[in-house]
Amino acid sequence: MTYRRAVIPALVGGLLITLLLWWAGASEQALRLRGTTSVFDIESVSELRRWLAPWSYDPPTGSLSDGTAGGGTDLSAAARYTDLYSTAMQIRFVAVFVFFLAGALPLIRRLPPTRRRTPATLLALWAWGPVAATLAVTVSAPWLIASRGRGSYRVLPQLASVIASSGPVAVFAGLLTALLTVLVAHLTVKGTEPVPRRSVPPLAARLAASAGTGVVAFSVVVLSYQSVAAWLQTSFGGGGLLSEPGDLLREWLLLGVWAGPATGSLGDWLLYRAADVLVLGVVWWSLRLLPGLLTRTTAPVMAVGGVCATVLGLLASQVLHMAIDDTVDVWGPVYLFSKLGNGVPAALTFGVLAGLAAWATLRLAGVPDAGEPPEAADTAQAASPVPNSNSGT
Repeated sequence: MTYRRAVIPALVGGLLITLLLWWAGASEQALRLRGTTSVFDIESVSELRRWLAPWSYDPPTGSLSDGTAGGGTDLSAAARYTDLYSTAMQIRFVAVFVFFLAGALPLIRRLPPTRRRTPATLLALWAWGPVAATLAVTVSAPWLIASRGRGSYRVLPQLASVIASSGPVAVFAGLLTALLTVLVAHLTVKGTEPVPRRSVPPLAARLAASAGTGVVAFSVVVLSYQSVAAWLQTSFGGGGLLSEPGDLLREWLLLGVWAGPATGSLGDWLLYRAADVLVLGVVWWSLRLLPGLLTRTTAPVMAVGGVCATVLGLLASQVLHMAIDDTVDVWGPVYLFSKLGNGVPAALTFGVLAGLAAWATLRLAGVPDAGEPPEAADTAQAASPVPNSNSGT
């Protein structure tokens, strides 16, 4: 698919996810109305407000200025903090649009929804939605932290807390966005010649998937082990503005944590570890199929594909955790989805590395990344007219 055709569904998807997140943030005020607890229980209302707060234009009550930024904070100073918060939200929504467009454009171009690629395109775009939201939250975090009047106090733990706040709402918004984006992409490619699927040697595809999965396994198995995670949390000290980086390192390096259940039988422990195995299984299978689905296996699109594969594995493990969670009766049904979207920063870090490792393995195995796929070249050759040797007689 050409860039001219791919940019239309990418723009539609970027606008849609931005509008959905803006609508979700605007809905946060409705949960403060009297009578909300007659529809939802108190725990569910509190959880829903936590989901929607990162996308709300209305600043949290008592969080701006708080009289701590100066000796006597007056109305003009409070207005300046409110302006900082508004700036942070403007940057956040613009960044969501830009980051989703930047990832969706190569995905739609190299993974067009034709020739049985539609499910893969849908899943990839869905996985990219939370990634775009996390990147947008990260970019806007300095303005948000400054608006609280505590920009010089424990800035790295504050930054980690903001980055982790995009929440399940980005996962649900990403799903709706992916559905409409794929539908528009179907309309834009209608009438064009479908690009055949590539033929990738099975051994090369398995080696590439294993190399990429090994990178992700380093985070899931090694870094997420409880003692290693605790060392990451506490061993990096330092001083001044950039002290205490442990929380930030955990956000960007750990895809899970080998801590639960803290007490229980061996069967419960193995059930929790099955979620880690599920992450690696989804990543391996996705990276195994990805080179054959792409119209061209370039490094950028393999990196984006590796991120999407890792996020999908993360979501699958979180769904499994939802199935074995027994705290719904205590915290309410909304709490069941509260962990959806956790770990996306680490999935972004190791997904990029996994995609690049898979791409490098394909190159070492001799799989080309330039030009037409072998099937396309054969089709073009078969369709070209053969010169008639008797034309001159």
